[in-house]
Amino acid sequence: MTAAVRISPRSVVVLVVASVAGLAMLCWPLLLRVHGTTRVDPPFLFLALLPVVLAVVLAELNEGGLDARVLAVLGVLSAANAILRGISPGTGGIELTFFLLILAGRVFGPGFGFVLGCTSLFASALMTAGVGPWLPYQMLCAAWVGMGAGLLPRRFTGRSELALLAAYGVASAYLYGIFMNLSGWPFIAGIVVQGHEGSLAYVAGAPVLDNLHTFLVYTLLTSTGSWDTARAVTNAVAIVVLGPAILTTLRRAARRATVTGTVGTSVPAAPAEPPEHAEPAGTVTGR
Repeated sequence: MTAAVRISPRSVVVLVVASVAGLAMLCWPLLLRVHGTTRVDPPFLFLALLPVVLAVVLAELNEGGLDARVLAVLGVLSAANAILRGISPGTGGIELTFFLLILAGRVFGPGFGFVLGCTSLFASALMTAGVGPWLPYQMLCAAWVGMGAGLLPRRFTGRSELALLAAYGVASAYLYGIFMNLSGWPFIAGIVVQGHEGSLAYVAGAPVLDNLHTFLVYTLLTSTGSWDTARAVTNAVAIVVLGPAILTTLRRAARRATVTGTVGTSVPAAPAEPPEHAEPAGTVTGR
């Protein structure tokens, strides 16, 4: 079983470059070197560049492997995800957006999953008034979730495939929470969590391991046991319960939306000329 939408080698390179750039935009505070008590402000240049990077990726994928019919499927799934996020706006971590993103990425491939993650979060942000400096990071992290689903091994089918997707839904929920925490944690001053002694705030210029340890403790105490776990459970339950029917529907749509092989115009063959010495039909010759 192969992905319904294949991407060109150039699109693969663009995806890799965009992912590396996104990781740099998320992880740069851990690698920052400053002296004394120098103030560290949010990277507004990164916030301006990230949408540009995402736009380049979308344009490249559109040129390489998304035709009009696949784009129509993309629009329908983006709207469905936006509606699902509107009726489950992350209250307590219960979000219905990601399970459909994972299933679609599984069927249509990593490139489609990356684009769907971007468009779903953007459309839902417009519907729920969730546009802000956090939106590019949400789009990028959701795009990674969809892309990762498309990169899962294809040899699994049936119940083993559902188990694989459910496990991926759990893992991706925790990773999404970690990356989204990392996008905002360095700019929160004076973080104090009840039951934990000392501050969990980012310290500019501190050793990488010290800041990383502080961040992991902060994530564990503030989101892992609550928001991220609720998101993970939601993904797993939705995939197990709704996955078989949705996978069947998406694969049926993929077969109709994807053209395999080459398309050409057939030229009618010229009628064969009768032999030079052929006798007219219907004549009888006596011998």
